[in-house]
Amino acid sequence: MSTPTLIGESTAKRVKEAIWAWVLDDDVRKIGLYGMGGIGKSTVMEHINNRLLKEKNKFDSVIWVTVSKSLNVIQLQHDIARKLDLDLTKVEDVRERAAKLKEKLESKNRYVLILDDMWEAFALEKVGISEPTSANGCKLLLTTRDLAVCRGMSCKDIKMELLSKEEAHKLFLDKLGYDVFNIPYLKPIAKEVLERCAQLPLAIVTIAASFKPLRQDFEWRDALEKLKTSVMRSNNREKQVLETLKFSYECLENEEPKQCLLHCALYPEDFKINKQELIEHLIDEGIIERMKNRQAEFDRGYSILSKLENACLLEGGNDNFVKMHDLVRDMVLEVASPQFMVEGRLGLEDFSNEGKWREDLVKASLMYKDILTIPSNVSPRCPNLSTLLLQGNKSLKNVPDSLFKHLHWLKVLDLSNTAIESLPNSVFSLENLTTLRLSWCENLKQVPSLAKLTALRKLDLEGTGITEVPDGLEMLVNLKFLNLNASELKVMPLGILPKISHLQYLIVYRQSMATVVNEEEIASLKELEAFAGIFDDADKFSMYIRSLENRRLACYQIRAGKWGEGYRESPRRLVGKGVHIIGCNLRRGDALVLPKDVQSLEIVCCHDLKSLCDVPSLNHASELQRIHLNLCRGIEHVLSFSSSCTLPLLQTLERLELLHLDNLRVLFWKEKAASAWIPSDTFSSLRVIYLYMCSKIKKLFPPGLLLHLHNLENIRVHRCEQVEEIIGEASDEFEEEIKEEEEGMDTTKITLPNLKVLELRYLPELKTICSSSKVIVCNSVEMIELRECPKVKRLPLSLPRLSNGLLSAPPSLQHVLIYSSGGIWWESLEWDCPDTKNVLEPFFGIP
Repeated sequence: MSTPTLIGESTAKRVKEAIWAWVLDDDVRKIGLYGMGGIGKSTVMEHINNRLLKEKNKFDSVIWVTVSKSLNVIQLQHDIARKLDLDLTKVEDVRERAAKLKEKLESKNRYVLILDDMWEAFALEKVGISEPTSANGCKLLLTTRDLAVCRGMSCKDIKMELLSKEEAHKLFLDKLGYDVFNIPYLKPIAKEVLERCAQLPLAIVTIAASFKPLRQDFEWRDALEKLKTSVMRSNNREKQVLETLKFSYECLENEEPKQCLLHCALYPEDFKINKQELIEHLIDEGIIERMKNRQAEFDRGYSILSKLENACLLEGGNDNFVKMHDLVRDMVLEVASPQFMVEGRLGLEDFSNEGKWREDLVKASLMYKDILTIPSNVSPRCPNLSTLLLQGNKSLKNVPDSLFKHLHWLKVLDLSNTAIESLPNSVFSLENLTTLRLSWCENLKQVPSLAKLTALRKLDLEGTGITEVPDGLEMLVNLKFLNLNASELKVMPLGILPKISHLQYLIVYRQSMATVVNEEEIASLKELEAFAGIFDDADKFSMYIRSLENRRLACYQIRAGKWGEGYRESPRRLVGKGVHIIGCNLRRGDALVLPKDVQSLEIVCCHDLKSLCDVPSLNHASELQRIHLNLCRGIEHVLSFSSSCTLPLLQTLERLELLHLDNLRVLFWKEKAASAWIPSDTFSSLRVIYLYMCSKIKKLFPPGLLLHLHNLENIRVHRCEQVEEIIGEASDEFEEEIKEEEEGMDTTKITLPNLKVLELRYLPELKTICSSSKVIVCNSVEMIELRECPKVKRLPLSLPRLSNGLLSAPPSLQHVLIYSSGGIWWESLEWDCPDTKNVLEPFFGIP
């Protein structure tokens, strides 16, 4: 888990170490951490979780589950089952589910089950959790706000205390960014602000973020008065914390971040929200206003999320997700009440209680709730309801026609990731609907006419089972977003796309489609910014690229050509800028035209291709990061340098993947008449090179080339039958040894300063990694693997030396894996220095 730094040397770290000691104590089987909301219980437990995963010898598996506020045995069973890849959706009996869950848990042997944010005690056996004992080696860890829960679960408990005054002072200044207590006219005000935070970490970080932009004394006094007014509304301490958080919410400058935060509360507790998906939803909801293009809208979205993270109202991280603290969520839902209905907030068990569908309801979220059925007589009268979110209910097969009968102002409907087999007719009378999300409804085979949904701006049918484009699609003249990435869709009829000319986002990319997109129709979409589709051949693809003129797509995944019969291509996500050339003749007719900003290029089954010099437009691909060549029988070398070929420099290339190239002899070939060798910038950014089943290549790199590969991190060579050397010296008919490239080099050492992984597998003829007169210096290496390379006799590593002159393993080294079906040949390897073997031996293992 991505975890924030623990706050408080003597508080959080003391608690963490106490819990860890109990985890290692065989006499302690159940541990409960309790304390008020926002005090850091989950953060401490996340650190325990990560430590358990790192120290793998302690337990066999670690399972983390967040427990919903309104405890539901069925929901808890499903949540645990998901973490175990166990499907319980078709098992209706609680006891049968418990039996299956118990059996699956016991198969994990010694496991640690962590239950975060429990609100009430329950009987373990009722859910299907075995009682942790010394015999089964299992442990139960939980966090809760209530000591009674710890005692009800028979846990050894420990309290998460508030920060000390010194820790609170330090945290406040850290988040504020400057020492306000050194400013005489602000010091007394800041002291009172800090006191209002009550030594609670969550309150301190959010309040400090709210006060951070303030510099004048009158600004601080005014903000303090607002804070005091908020906190004085309640005598209950936890309620006061909520009011403190509400103050931070009210300090947000405009409505966009406030509405974004409200929308995040529609997700379940502790849900990791994908940033890109969230921004899409903010656009759909109208929270982000329509702008000149999608890129501008996404820029606005990321700016909003950044503000909320800086205000400590959303938890970010290095990945592309955000999370909302459960106490912040409580505050937000209190602000939104009574206009929001959210699973877990109102204890909604099903749809039968129509009293919960109030007339003032604006947004209803029942996502990921494992709803099995919706009663056929439910017909809520909610004239103001604009958003209904039902996604993630994977067992929901039918939605009654009555559900939408009175929802005339519904604008956003999400039924994605459900098992629905058809849509009720009432959906197609929702004339105010702007967003219809049906992605990954795999049982949905047909969508009735869309002709009445003329307000629709977004239609997502990705992963559905539809075989035909829905009738009436051409009537959706306001459509901006269309995803037809459906596995069984056969035909994209001509004449539809020009009628929905305002499209900004279009995916029509599936292997099964008999008719590919028409290049002239795609070219007519002048507002298009994101596109994934297939053209018949390279000429039609090039025609479309030329039609763009000075326009650029923000992202695209475009294929030219068709796979043969029986081949099923994996669906492609519309991320980045990729071109995929399949089975085309690239040396006939007009030259292939590539977009200048292409980032990934795949060329597959193009048998007339001799080298990348046959794709001259590569010279203008100034952002190219990845090249993938696969099943191209004509390729004898990747790049050639001759008087008749302008060599692509490929300075930005990071990944080179070469698969099933039966006639590949060398990576680079130089014509004798050529006056110069590889320019110094060529491959200067290359990080990864991967060869798989290239049966004729014998040597990978000449030493001179390594001058260009100073950023190389990963070398992987698999199943190349004739490979003899990784770093060679001798030349052959295709490759000259260029001595001038080695001038100035230490001829005894080959330095790869950033190499992390050297992975050599199933290379029966490999004799050496480099020549006997050389050693490799790779002080950043993490993993070396030699699998089924029986002729290798030497591991030519030059290890760093400590200040005392003794050899040391590279500080980043984790594993040295050497293995053959004929046995382990570690002992028979030759070493340039006897001490090298001794230093590396602790890292040796078997794959």
